[in-house]
This record gives sequence, C-alpha cells and structure tokens, in this order.
Amino acid sequence: MKTAAVTLTHSNRQNRSMRYLYVLTVFCMALTGFGQMPIYKRYYLSDIPGFGWLANFWTTRYVHYAGAALLLAIVAYMLVQHVILLRARFKMTPSGYLRGILLLGIVLTGVLFVIKNFPVLVFSPEFIIALNLSHLGFVMIFLLVNLYCLIFKKRWTKAR
Repeated sequence: MKTAAVTLTHSNRQNRSMRYLYVLTVFCMALTGFGQMPIYKRYYLSDIPGFGWLANFWTTRYVHYAGAALLLAIVAYMLVQHVILLRARFKMTPSGYLRGILLLGIVLTGVLFVIKNFPVLVFSPEFIIALNLSHLGFVMIFLLVNLYCLIFKKRWTKAR
C-alpha cells in the first residue's frame, strides 16, 4: 500500500511539473506567435530592455517552432498518460473537451503553416489568409477559454 501512495505522490509532483511546463510553453508560444506579426516593433514593446529579440521575425519564428515541438511532446505525454494510466480514475470535463478541440485546431493549422513553408507545395493566397485567420482565431479563443477556466477553476478532468 505504501508503494501505491509513493507512486501517487510522485505522479502528482510529476503532473505539477508538466502543468507548469505546459503553461510556460503556451505563454512562450503566444508571445512568439504574436511576434510573427510586427506588433512588438510597431508599438515599441521591443524597445523595452531584454525584449529586442521580439522584433526579429526569424528569432521569434525559430523559438515558436521549438515551442511547438515542446508543446506537441507535452500534449502527447499527457494524452498517453491519461489514456493508459488515469482513464479509469478520471474523465474529461466539458471544458477539457473544449480546450482539447481548440488545441487540436491550433495544432492542425500550425502543421499546415509548416507545410506551407516547404517549397514543394504552393497554397493559394486565399487559403493562406484563411489559414492565418483560423490559426489566430483558434489561439485567441483558446486563450480566452483558458482564462475563463482559470478564473472559475474549471479543470481538464474530474474524478469518476
């Protein structure tokens, strides 16, 4: 019995670490994603000491890609952990499903952005505009839903 309690405590610490890493990654992704638009330079936010790199398109792009890879790894880890280990004890809440769907939309549109950057495929300008707007729309709704869930303490899962 003591082993199960130790494992559960270790799992709680590990989940807390993953949660902090997830929040930090989402913050980094939002920061660098908005950096892909010229708003930091335009509104002089990049003039703040330490924020000059936010005005560099290529730096924000590479940091955004690194963050995307980390976000995909975190999502895959948490999804596998839920399906294999925690599904018997926890079930997704409606807010968890909503956030999951929005995150899936962000990931799919982000993958299409990466594919768009390959010289082999050429997307129409209309499709690229729709992709831009849908990616930004998914991100904005995702951030607002997460803010709502943070304020009203809505969790991704609940005990069965």
